Amino acid sequence: MATTPELTSLRSARVTAAHRLARRSFRGKERRFLAEGPQAVREAIAHSGGPAGRTLVELYATPEAAGRHADLVAAARAAGAPVLTATPEVMAEISDTVTPQGVVGICRFLDTPFAEVLRTRPRLVAVLAHVRDPGNAGTVLRCADAAGADAVVLTDASVDLYNPKAVRASAGSLFHLPVAVGVPVTEAVQGLRAAGVRLLAADGAGQRDLDAEMDEGTLRGPTAWIFGNEAWGLPEETRALADEVVRVPIHGRAESLNLATAAAVCLYASAREQRAPGGCRSVTST
Repeated sequence: MATTPELTSLRSARVTAAHRLARRSFRGKERRFLAEGPQAVREAIAHSGGPAGRTLVELYATPEAAGRHADLVAAARAAGAPVLTATPEVMAEISDTVTPQGVVGICRFLDTPFAEVLRTRPRLVAVLAHVRDPGNAGTVLRCADAAGADAVVLTDASVDLYNPKAVRASAGSLFHLPVAVGVPVTEAVQGLRAAGVRLLAADGAGQRDLDAEMDEGTLRGPTAWIFGNEAWGLPEETRALADEVVRVPIHGRAESLNLATAAAVCLYASAREQRAPGGCRSVTST
């Protein structure tokens, strides 16, 4: 690895193009996004690019970070991605964080068409409807991945999946499971229901209790959880589309749970029930 950075000017074409990926309009035009930090870059390298080619397009790193993560640099090069060293000032220009980790990858979009999600006959899905905070969206995606969900769906009223904060909050989970984006909520509900998936809206005002759902064994079949806005939850018209509106019981004195915590509780409840004897994941496919 050269000790002299190859990118030193903030005005170079490469640096300018990478910096512009912080804006949604430019990301959409180029169908590329930034993955910051060694964990995200490592997952991007491991992700199969499919017909569109490799997921990691380019890797930028400071000389110090390139030396510290020599294995990552070697893996990127082995995957065919150019590796460019840059000064800390250039990396700060590209990065979206206050304290950059010195490693930033430029990646191709990797969302999955909703029709393809449905073709897999998913058994556990997280639907993000009206979720506007990118940190929450990324964290719910991470929770869905940890719970073994088959897919995540972001409606057209939700935040951009490729927002740098959402990518960081996903902690690499963005590269692990299918994610459909920009799906109208009515289309998401209708498609999942037609695929045999039961729709549950998670809302603090729900008449059904999550404990009751578990006690009655109703979470054992294919299920999609619909999660709403951080501040005002799900609008009435969205709740009306669900088969049930379910609340997470508050047994203590807390006023409520935040979105990511509630999503983790609901998704893990479904995961546990689906893996129990008689659950949909205990049936061997033929």
